[in-house]
Amino acid sequence: MEAKETERADFLLDAQKKAILLFEEIERSLIRPGVSEKALSKEIHQLGSERFGVRTHWHKRVVRSGPNTLSPFAENPPDRIIEADDILVIDLGPVFEEWEADFGRTFVLGNDPHKKKLRDTLEPVWNAVKSKYRKDPDMTGAQLYNIACNVAEENGFRFGAHMAGHIVGHFPHERIPKDQTTLYITTGNDDTMNYVAGDGFKRQWILEVHLRDHLRQFGGFFEQLLTIG
Repeated sequence: MEAKETERADFLLDAQKKAILLFEEIERSLIRPGVSEKALSKEIHQLGSERFGVRTHWHKRVVRSGPNTLSPFAENPPDRIIEADDILVIDLGPVFEEWEADFGRTFVLGNDPHKKKLRDTLEPVWNAVKSKYRKDPDMTGAQLYNIACNVAEENGFRFGAHMAGHIVGHFPHERIPKDQTTLYITTGNDDTMNYVAGDGFKRQWILEVHLRDHLRQFGGFFEQLLTIG
């Protein structure tokens, strides 16, 4: 079983490495002012298919800019044209060879210091939350969510979502219909993060950091594997 756990972890880490390459190409060749969010999303889909062999995404593609960055994942805000001095979040769930990646980053166009500050705070907050998790990997999902909220506040921002991550795995990963708690890093999840699923394997987790600047009406997002790498 240990060998299979290692193999599963390697597959998930490889999927994330491919997602990183995809995002690097998105930033290099696609992100620009004057294009709509929907048009950019279609271009991302085409790039993923043609250059990286992505045939499916396990969740919808999220491309949001400006005030749309404050909208919860489940919402679909009106399409918006990306501006020259804008902030943009991209959240993708590409499937590489039947293994899921879930990767999110924030980009800033222009030189707005407030947008750049939020963007540059995301990864340090993510790393701080991961560090606290690593000290106690048996903590519950609810405990880790509280930690994420507290670290965000300590860095001058509000945590901007009702959850701070979720499980990830072989496509399609473990699902419980309408379960919005036990498979998420969120309030009410009193299961250990080291929970062993019905298939005999430990759950692997994605950690998400959502930061909001409510005064200026924009937010940012950073997401990647928590339990591997």
